[in-house]
Amino acid sequence: LNDNPSQYALTLSGTLRSPKIDFHPPFLMLMPVPLDVETEAVITIIPRDFIRQSRIRIKLPEIELADGTRTCPFSVHFPEGQDIVLSSDGTANELTCHISFRSSKPMSFLGEMFFIDQEENRLLEQQTIVFLPYTRTWHCTALTKKL
Repeated sequence: LNDNPSQYALTLSGTLRSPKIDFHPPFLMLMPVPLDVETEAVITIIPRDFIRQSRIRIKLPEIELADGTRTCPFSVHFPEGQDIVLSSDGTANELTCHISFRSSKPMSFLGEMFFIDQEENRLLEQQTIVFLPYTRTWHCTALTKKL
């Protein structure tokens, strides 16, 4: 090799994949309920293009009320765990997520819930939550959008 000045051209190609998640259903509606009554919905989180195991966490929005106090009326529960586990064929398990809302005070809100992986990747997807007051009940619609 050292005495042979032959040149070689090496061409590499590949596809860059970033982990992302999809939601089913693609949007979420929580039932209207009276004040201080919990409403809950279930979504399925579908991981795509993960190359290693990860753990999903959710950054919940904090809401400032009219009196200046801050609250988070949301809670999230993963009944089967928050870990994304890859199978031998490279596919990842789906996660079930329960999202709950309860408020004892009237509020209007437009905000986001961020689904964050173990690598602090916030660019997966997000749920946008919209609250519209209706007398003394609440209506929540969560719309999924890609960042």
